[in-house]
Amino acid sequence: MKIVYTEKHSRHHPPSQFLGNGMYPYPEIPDRLEAILLSIWGSDRNEILPPNAYSMDPIAEVHDEGYLQYLEGVHKAWAQAGGGSDAGLIPDTFAMRTLNGRPEDLVHQAGYYCFETQTPVMEQTFEVAREASFCALTGSDLLLSGEPSVYALCRPPGHHAGRDVYGGYCYLNHAAIAARYLSSEGRVAVLDIDYHHGNGTQSIFYDSNAVMFVSIHADPNRKYPFFSGFEDEKGEGPGLGNNLNVPLGPDVNEAEYLSVLDSAIDRIQTFDPAFSVISLGVDTHRNDPLGDFDIEVSSFGEFGKRLRGLAVPTLIVQEGGYDLLSLGACVAGFLNGIEGS
Repeated sequence: MKIVYTEKHSRHHPPSQFLGNGMYPYPEIPDRLEAILLSIWGSDRNEILPPNAYSMDPIAEVHDEGYLQYLEGVHKAWAQAGGGSDAGLIPDTFAMRTLNGRPEDLVHQAGYYCFETQTPVMEQTFEVAREASFCALTGSDLLLSGEPSVYALCRPPGHHAGRDVYGGYCYLNHAAIAARYLSSEGRVAVLDIDYHHGNGTQSIFYDSNAVMFVSIHADPNRKYPFFSGFEDEKGEGPGLGNNLNVPLGPDVNEAEYLSVLDSAIDRIQTFDPAFSVISLGVDTHRNDPLGDFDIEVSSFGEFGKRLRGLAVPTLIVQEGGYDLLSLGACVAGFLNGIEGS
């Protein structure tokens, strides 16, 4: 399998995040990708490629122009205003989006675009997130050139980033950017199997009849992102019926997960996509510090085998997964499963 990866991801390395009662170590660290690479590098079936360069046009097809200008320029503006601490920019005031005002000052826009305090903007955050999107776009072009499946090893992740909001360690939505790009050639199904609901991807395609979004995730009544991912969110307008959420309780095992995965695959097949994009989060593993499912390493190979049954060109985009001891084996197993090896 062709794997698209850039070592530039390591330039984004927030040391901490602010939770309700203080600062805590940041779990979305460069070691995550190194753990994955260690598990997949030695296979003679895999070829690791750098991303191609792209204009901002395919990213701007998904993300708002003002939002992109903010992400690109806010850290410099913040440093010039006296900020620039090692912890990165974290907003201290949040907008009510029922109000229409947006301040002109970039630094004060932080609480307009960011929806929580766990996702700081560092000096090179925008550049690194853009390179991750280029990984997903390069993978898309490889599909269009005839590859049956490609893995975009993206960091930071992307599925919590909406058209003009960021959070959940996500700044640009790589899976959505790839899906929009591929949709010019045919319908696309995005399947999100991260532990957390892909609220950003859902919001981007909520009214689309060209891209279907399906997400299997922890019930938002009890887990992040809390305000998105409920069963009654089914899409709107031309996209009505093209949004499927499957929220789950704790301690889900392989058999239970496979049951809902098979149902999701059936639903996707009725949509008859020309391509699929898999938002691959392996934070569903039983030892992941952010999850509470009971999924074994060996289960991910079976997940990949089932998804091979979609029988359409498939781009796998890396999302979450934070247990460094299991992360690489989970990803390797999934990729082997989807390849049929």
